Amino acid sequence: MPERPSLRVCALYPDLMNIYADRGNLLMLERRCRWRGLGFVLSGVGVDDELDPQAADLFYIGGGQDRDQALCARDLARRKRAPLQAAASRGAVVLAVCGGYQLLGHSYQMGDETLPGAELLDLSTVRSDGPRLIGNVAIEVTLEPGVPRTLAGFENHGGRTHLGADATPLGRVLKGYGNNGVDHYEGARAGNVIGTYLHGPLLPKNAWFADWLIRTALGLPEPLAELDDQLERLAHADALRAAGL
Repeated sequence: MPERPSLRVCALYPDLMNIYADRGNLLMLERRCRWRGLGFVLSGVGVDDELDPQAADLFYIGGGQDRDQALCARDLARRKRAPLQAAASRGAVVLAVCGGYQLLGHSYQMGDETLPGAELLDLSTVRSDGPRLIGNVAIEVTLEPGVPRTLAGFENHGGRTHLGADATPLGRVLKGYGNNGVDHYEGARAGNVIGTYLHGPLLPKNAWFADWLIRTALGLPEPLAELDDQLERLAHADALRAAGL
């Protein structure tokens, strides 16, 4: 009997970058693996820890307060940028939410300080003097050719993220502000590297996206087994209604 696959997830800075229900995202991945008989292994890597690019199939970075984000940004650039880039190059999934998303770009201009980024996405973020971009949000994404889907969540960010010429938006804003409130784009993607401002948390409101991440991270050729997702569908519909759809 073939050994069941196990999803190996590494959470970067789980003690500092975890203020937007990030544990809910990790729990969603764990439960949807367990319900299908798939293994799940969670590890954490903090400040000053070494990052093994071969140790996980999915690397996750959540959101944090400005002070904590600055600390993580400097550590990421000094210790973890090259290993994380190596993991992405071999096809590992990298998912970053809110503050973690901002850290995947070239830099984050916060006041008089420019925080370095992981250089995984062609984008830069600046802190605006304008109001924070806050509210329920829904976007249209196409992760598989010809199959548009919706992601719904909540955004709350003072930074404005601007995509470079080589960046691909994760999705088109249907309701809400998105990256900067101007260009109608939300998030960014490069291969299996995905960044987004959607939280609240993201995955329990979008079970289909959790499944896409699991399947992609494990490199499974066939769709995952169906689950009884009545509650998950209701949660997604409720998040869409909250955004005005």
